[in-house]
Amino acid sequence: MENKKKKVAAISAVISYIKTKEEALSMQPVVVNDRADFVSRQVSLNMWSVSGRQSLMQMRNLMQMKTFHGVRRTIR
Repeated sequence: MENKKKKVAAISAVISYIKTKEEALSMQPVVVNDRADFVSRQVSLNMWSVSGRQSLMQMRNLMQMKTFHGVRRTIR
């Protein structure tokens, strides 16, 4: 019976220790080295994708300016 109590006490102590370590790690601020990621990444531009995005933006701009909607004429 006493061995069982000792095992339970040891296991609960280990679990509480792990939980406190996890909480301490989660409370620490995360330092992100954005510059290192930026420098290490190679930028590859696909001209077809750039052209596609540009044409989509141009189409949306024309739609916003109501180029395709036509002029409404009121009949009086």
